[in-house]
Amino acid sequence: MVSNGVKEKITILGDGAWGTTLAILLSEKGYDVLLWGNFPDYLNSLERKRENVKFLPKIKISPEVKFEKNIQKAVNSSNIIILAIPSKYFRQVVKKLKKDGEKISFSGKIFISVAKGIERKTFKRMSEIIKEELPGVCQAVLSGPTIAPEVARKLPAVAVIASSNINIAKKLQRIFSTDFFRIYTSSDMVGVELGGALKNIIAIAAGISDGLGFGANAKAAILSRGIVEIQRLGKKLGAEKRTFWGISGLGDLSTTCISQESRNRTLGERIGKGEKLKDILNSMVNVAEGVTTTEAAYRLSKIYSVDMPITKEIYLILYKNKSPQKAIQSLMQRKRKRE
Repeated sequence: MVSNGVKEKITILGDGAWGTTLAILLSEKGYDVLLWGNFPDYLNSLERKRENVKFLPKIKISPEVKFEKNIQKAVNSSNIIILAIPSKYFRQVVKKLKKDGEKISFSGKIFISVAKGIERKTFKRMSEIIKEELPGVCQAVLSGPTIAPEVARKLPAVAVIASSNINIAKKLQRIFSTDFFRIYTSSDMVGVELGGALKNIIAIAAGISDGLGFGANAKAAILSRGIVEIQRLGKKLGAEKRTFWGISGLGDLSTTCISQESRNRTLGERIGKGEKLKDILNSMVNVAEGVTTTEAAYRLSKIYSVDMPITKEIYLILYKNKSPQKAIQSLMQRKRKRE
């Protein structure tokens, strides 16, 4: 894709389902796309098979997508860097870039986080990690109701790109937008990131409801009360209230709680059916961000004195072995109150 006579070059760090999907989408728009992953042998497999069998099966990778095993070369090759790294590994990869700082030119580059999580020990958002490790770089975040296989199959979807620099947000809006992928802009990076991360906790609760055999009424209750507590914590952390009623808030929450392809909802369903968390995690290929985010959000709710009853009960189920049935009782028997 040529802009002002210059063809944009884009590097995607992370060869999971979402990273691969974005690589396909952007390459088909005509951009030069490089995909980096942490495991060279798997990159070789992607290049040979032109299919991400492990994370995005039955979707062909465009022949235009190139693969790069050296992270320094991958970052130096482009001016737009997309970080599609799960939150638990995010700082590790960014630190690698920082360590190689003398060999990498960060000038003029835009770093975009598409991860949906909160760092477990520090409670940091991904953009905060980038700011700590790579101070001064231009940043943006992309989030929304974007189940990767659906976007890869070109089914209609929307998302939000947020940046403190509206010109960067608008530039990225043009780059990512397609006939089936509509992008909005925002300046609320805090709210967009928190919406994408915290909804995974509520999705686990929705899945537990499914696993226990509850109906649509129960799920509606989880969604409507879940967005309230997400908003409470978001406000304390500096987010704009309206962001949580938009695409990266209620929109993402709805998709993640309903979709059969949602890994967090599926994890919750398996818990509701009686499986142990350890066994579920050991059997999963993709990362369920909601597990570590639950602990981070629970700790934050204590620090900031925010009432988050659903998050609390999911934390007790995941980390204290509370039974889902008792958690439901605790939620239903809470003190009566005004909405």
